[in-house]
Amino acid sequence: MTDPHIRPATDDDWPRIWPFFDATVQEGETYAFPLDLTEETGRSWWMERPPGLTVVLEEEGRVLGSAKMGPNRPGHGDHVGTASFMVSPDARGRGVGRRLGEHVVQWHRDHGFAGIQFNAVVETNTAAVALWRSLGFEVVGTVPGAFRSPTHGRVGLHVMYLAL
Repeated sequence: MTDPHIRPATDDDWPRIWPFFDATVQEGETYAFPLDLTEETGRSWWMERPPGLTVVLEEEGRVLGSAKMGPNRPGHGDHVGTASFMVSPDARGRGVGRRLGEHVVQWHRDHGFAGIQFNAVVETNTAAVALWRSLGFEVVGTVPGAFRSPTHGRVGLHVMYLAL
């Protein structure tokens, strides 16, 4: 990558996020989002408001990936964070997910979170599972058959956790 930059996403970024957001959702292998999301309803699922944040990884003016982060639960659960990630299909395998993951972990540390919980990592998404393990996350449980994969049928959803 030449000069990749992670920065907070703006409303003007959404039209550049939407194509790979929609492609990822339509693939049906990594997110349990509704398949009938429109560009506007997708925006409300992805673009976080404070205390959360959505970021983009940009290279030479092109958005290669995005992540959203913030408290996993409100109130008594807001000391544990969560995050979601999407990488443009044509940027996969270039370290975009790792850069976003490292950024998200540091953001949670900087904001005083006690840990990060990923609620639903599809067990057949082996690249993501390996990435999160390499960043120190562990699988703390798996809900069997909780995700309907178009390719693999019913597969488990991992709950992954990193203490900070």
